[in-house]
Amino acid sequence: MQQPWVGPWLKILRGEPTVGSLMALCEDNYRHLLRMAPDLHALSGTYRSQLADHTDLYLEVLEQAPYTSLIHLTYYFQHAAGQRPDPDATLRVYHDARQVEVLDLRQQALPMDRLYDAPALINKWKANLFVSKWLAFCNYQGHYFSEDEAWPST
Repeated sequence: MQQPWVGPWLKILRGEPTVGSLMALCEDNYRHLLRMAPDLHALSGTYRSQLADHTDLYLEVLEQAPYTSLIHLTYYFQHAAGQRPDPDATLRVYHDARQVEVLDLRQQALPMDRLYDAPALINKWKANLFVSKWLAFCNYQGHYFSEDEAWPST
């Protein structure tokens, strides 16, 4: 059975990305993110979404501006050297345009080139597609961030 976050992108995955399809993907990323953090524009600090039998998801608001937010989204895994973030994404949220842009993405599952090396469109597409799948998966699991659940609690 196909997972609900896979379907719409199968057609696009078979072709070359376009600027229009990248913009549509950034719009989907905004919808996915706002399902998890509907009051994102009002959040500040670090938040943790905890679900039974799932890895905790962390959201850190790095910057708030009138029309944008800069956030960090990750899981932390324990390793011999300490905690490691993976995937580890820095995202710019454009509230007025209702889009999310991947500024930086580090993860072990899918090898990726630097975001702005040529050809930039393909690399940006890959990063945003990865984040789209990840955000949809987090929504499917039920992750949620709210002002009441800042971490660590004070």
